[in-house]
Amino acid sequence: MDTRTYWWKSAKIYELYIDKFAGDINGLISHLDYFTSLGVNTLHLLPHYPSPGVDEGYDITDYRGVREELGTIDDFQRLVEEAHKRGIRIITDFVLNHTSSEHPWFVEASASKKNSKRDYYLWREIDYGFEGASNMFPDIKPNNWIHNLPTEDYYFATFYPQQPDLNWDNPEVFDAMVSHMEFWAKMGVDGFRLDAVPFLIKRENTTSKGLEETHRVIKNIRARLEKNYPDVVLLAEAAQSVALTKTYFGDGDECHMAYHFPLMEQMWMALVFNEPARVLDMTARSSDIPDNCQWATFLRNHDEISLATLPPAEHERLFEAMDPDHLYAFEKLKTTSMRVAEIFRGNEQQVLEALDMLYSVPGVPVMYYGDEIGMRNLPVEEGVVDTRKYVRGAFDWDEAAAQAKNPNSTLNLTAKIIRGGGVGQTVETSQNEKAPAEAQEA
Repeated sequence: MDTRTYWWKSAKIYELYIDKFAGDINGLISHLDYFTSLGVNTLHLLPHYPSPGVDEGYDITDYRGVREELGTIDDFQRLVEEAHKRGIRIITDFVLNHTSSEHPWFVEASASKKNSKRDYYLWREIDYGFEGASNMFPDIKPNNWIHNLPTEDYYFATFYPQQPDLNWDNPEVFDAMVSHMEFWAKMGVDGFRLDAVPFLIKRENTTSKGLEETHRVIKNIRARLEKNYPDVVLLAEAAQSVALTKTYFGDGDECHMAYHFPLMEQMWMALVFNEPARVLDMTARSSDIPDNCQWATFLRNHDEISLATLPPAEHERLFEAMDPDHLYAFEKLKTTSMRVAEIFRGNEQQVLEALDMLYSVPGVPVMYYGDEIGMRNLPVEEGVVDTRKYVRGAFDWDEAAAQAKNPNSTLNLTAKIIRGGGVGQTVETSQNEKAPAEAQEA
């Protein structure tokens, strides 16, 4: 058995947008003590790269840059250094599957069929092929093949039309993308969340999801990074069954962590319908993973709440219970974009019970920013198709400051839960266990 100590096994992750949480990188640096007081020791930063913003930063134009409104590369370097001084690790999002259609590679590739970057992407003369592949945004586009006017053909896009999929069969793509990861690792970044990692390789007559070739790519990424950065972790986003999700650990030679989507779904079934045995059953089914790997557990994140691995009847039952009026639904996928407090209509006790469950199941817990103060969805607007917008509001520092003064607030009780006190115990703030300092001063 592997007896080494792995820092990620004791991580307590907090997921945030830099701008929505703190305005910019320097603002985030000024709030680092908030995380220490809360009991968080790892930050997952959602995309900070230059981007047109079609998909909230997941459409990237420069993998080695920082979005201008957030700051500079030097600011980011200082963030990493200041976080490390406090014992806080930094995980960044890394979007492997696609670039922005405004990325220099695609600008070149889309201009001419003879361009040297043409094979960085996937092209067809007709809008047909890879028919088993997932269309992740059927509410936004009817087909994954998107017309390209300059060359009168079609490129493949799993997500937004403005996010052309990269061709990971091209070794030049592999070398370029991994070198981008090495750029951030050299700066001190501690890990990468691998966005949409199941979709890297496409093949005809398959689902083009989690293929053997995709796992080979992940193994090669891991092997390349480990040569110089052995403590840098890879966190897989793969919403598949528990058995298939385990495959992203490989033999301990792929991803170090994977989001546990099936457990997330069972936690919601337990919370909404009072069926706690579901959680016990799923955790029992999840234990057989390599010694150097760990599950990342969560209740929700920056996306809609995926219910992809539930049987259809349970999927429908939970979807209707969470969002009976379909206010926040991606209708065609029957998923919903809701914060924890929105699902419980602002009931603080239910929110705390949910967070207590999150921090009691085995694995590395991931808190989505604002859930610790009971933030709810943004107001519904006409014409919004991508309902994930509703869970991406600005962090409410005024609310955090008000809650910091109340020892029995959602904020203080959440801090108690994170530090291992549990929701059932009365919070008594003291010099050694006080409300998050930054919230007090906000």
